[in-house]
Amino acid sequence: MGSATREALATSRAALSVPGSTTDLATGESLFGAGRVIGSSSQLLSALGDASADAAAKVTLVRAVFGASVTPRALDLLAAAVAERWSSHDDLLAGIEELGLRACDLSVSAETSIEGELFSFGKTVSSDAELELALASKLGKIDAKAALVEKLLAGKVSGQTLAIVRHLVQQPRGRRIGELLRQAASVVADQAGTSIATITSASVLTPAQLDRLRKSLQERHGRALTINQVVDPALVGGVRVQIGDLVIDGSIATRLADLRLQLAS
Repeated sequence: MGSATREALATSRAALSVPGSTTDLATGESLFGAGRVIGSSSQLLSALGDASADAAAKVTLVRAVFGASVTPRALDLLAAAVAERWSSHDDLLAGIEELGLRACDLSVSAETSIEGELFSFGKTVSSDAELELALASKLGKIDAKAALVEKLLAGKVSGQTLAIVRHLVQQPRGRRIGELLRQAASVVADQAGTSIATITSASVLTPAQLDRLRKSLQERHGRALTINQVVDPALVGGVRVQIGDLVIDGSIATRLADLRLQLAS
């Protein structure tokens, strides 16, 4: 990520916290929809993603194009995003998507865990090769993918999660479905002030074990954690923890592999 994009993201995120503003699900959906429109038009993407173009002119353009099709709150957030300088056109699309994800989190009830719903759907997809192909194939029609997501998730997850997954399959931007869901969950968790820790073990950990592990990891990480548990018998024993790019691998399988390498050297 370039320095221009880091600054643009920081400013765009700050726009979500404007006093007196209300962010609802329609705001997130509007941002997702606008991002797809921009991404599908090379001319519009070039104009809005041009780092050398006048910021006021880009804001005027985005208001002219989307003024009648998105919510007023989404329009203000879009304007804030395009007024910034981004390191690349794809970074601009990623920034708009991130605003949509954060807007979805801001609009969800305290009882709902978007991260948990995304994680559960990710497990379902990874365990079904046919479903994964249907959602990820470049040859598949976008409308068909959106309809499949609607069929699978409508009434089973929050409206926010449904909107997120529906958007991701329509604008993957070269990412695999598993990566899409993990990245989205990470952004949503960050908006809620937490990070996601994926704990992989050979068998299901007890609630007490998970609680102890959570407390230990939170002390080390310095932030509240949302725990996702994955069971993989191939680990034999021990656990593997991933928090963002940080990986702590204490599995027996890894220790045995390291031992074999030492013996072979």
